Amino acid sequence: MKRIQDVSEEEIKDLYYPTMCKVTKARQITSMEKWYELEMPASQDLGHGPGQFVEVSAFGIGEAPISISSSPSQKGSFELCIRQVGTLTNVLKNYGEGDSIGIRGPFGTGYPMESLLGKDILIIAGGIGLVPLRSLIHYVLDKREEFGRLIILYGAKNPSELLFKEELSDWEARDDVELHLTVDQADDTWTGNTGVITTLIPELDLNLNMTIAAITGPPIMYKFVIMSLKSKQLQDDHIYVSLERRMKCGVGKCGHCQINGVYCCQDGPVFNYSDIKPLREAL
Repeated sequence: MKRIQDVSEEEIKDLYYPTMCKVTKARQITSMEKWYELEMPASQDLGHGPGQFVEVSAFGIGEAPISISSSPSQKGSFELCIRQVGTLTNVLKNYGEGDSIGIRGPFGTGYPMESLLGKDILIIAGGIGLVPLRSLIHYVLDKREEFGRLIILYGAKNPSELLFKEELSDWEARDDVELHLTVDQADDTWTGNTGVITTLIPELDLNLNMTIAAITGPPIMYKFVIMSLKSKQLQDDHIYVSLERRMKCGVGKCGHCQINGVYCCQDGPVFNYSDIKPLREAL
């Protein structure tokens, strides 16, 4: 992606002016998260890659960076899953079919999909971290023959906070997906693994030369997941992490996401762990 210093006046206008996208479907999927399908005007495509994000706005309220949750293979529309945690997101929870939402983007650097071809993809998602990783998962499923194993580790605080439950059931039923779920605190309905997400890693049988790990979740999760992967001898350059939680403006102007000269909104939010390992403030 170009840095803002390198773009033309017309391109700068495109960066700052939101495109109004119509909500075609909306569904509350947990008590805190709502899923939206949005249609681009004139059947345009968003043109994103897995791991990128958009700036979402409601006029008179504000805007916020939100991960794109659908595959680039999906044409004419795209999907977001928004947690209701602030002024903007609590306004958006009232939006439904037929309403319009302002969209700028896509922004950021996602996963280097060309270099992942033929690799085993290990997804490690904690909580709402499944939202951006869902874009990567669906892309791999859309082009299933171009990748090796697809291993998904997903954890939440409790069963009620698991996202996309119907899709989880579909993935579990597939022969070409290895799905492992866990919750920190079980209830009477839960029959799966109980414990933090790192409890799923020791039992994995990985081809270390072929495996690429993609990690997204709460900040505390990264350190321990990376330690667990390192204990299995997975190399640093086979690990990708997302630092999207630090972003604000999306175009490298506010400085909110800057880490020693690295801009998460442009150089990331997806980073190879070997590149940011020297930046102690990053993780």
